[in-house]
Amino acid sequence: MARVLLIVALVLTVFWVYTIVDCAVQPNTRHRGVSKPIWIVIVLLIPVLGGLLWLTIGRTSRAAVVAARRAPDDDPEFLTRLGSTSDQDERIRRLEEELAQLDAEAEDPRWSADGQKPADTPDPTTRTDRPVDGEDDGRGQRGVVG
Repeated sequence: MARVLLIVALVLTVFWVYTIVDCAVQPNTRHRGVSKPIWIVIVLLIPVLGGLLWLTIGRTSRAAVVAARRAPDDDPEFLTRLGSTSDQDERIRRLEEELAQLDAEAEDPRWSADGQKPADTPDPTTRTDRPVDGEDDGRGQRGVVG
């Protein structure tokens, strides 16, 4: 009889320690009823009954936590935080204006308003710096490359 009581006491002690650790390591989103510190106090002060209460009432399943999460377009709180369409349209308009200003600044001042290149500007397509026979052309090739 003493052996049975010793085994039961050992099993209940292991169960008690397991429920304390389980309650302590669970994220705050998986506690029902009261807060996490209160559950730890309940499990500590009422060893077996507190552990049973924790496992049956206080702990939520992982599936319930995953089901509670929603995609952003299904979450009303997220949708209310989004700006209205007019705010987005205004932002797009301002960005387009900034891009137009940048494009205007980036125009080459050497080109005339009619799009013709001035005569004194060298043509970038003609190469005047071709290497002579025996010289390296900068790409590791020797001689005239045509």
